[in-house]
Amino acid sequence: MKCNVGGADRMIRIIAGVVIILLGFYFQSWWGAVGVIPILTGTFRWCPAYIPFGFSTCEADKK
Repeated sequence: MKCNVGGADRMIRIIAGVVIILLGFYFQSWWGAVGVIPILTGTFRWCPAYIPFGFSTCEADKK
């Protein structure tokens, strides 16, 4: 898997995922489980939704 999630995007995804999970616990809803998705995409730095659009927020290699 090629990296397509950059630094700021990664942090936003992880924080949003944690917030969604906490809201799921607060409202006692299974929808909080959806928060796992942004956490995983932020952790692995790869988002399958970016692939069809050829989108990437990763910085280019500096060589």
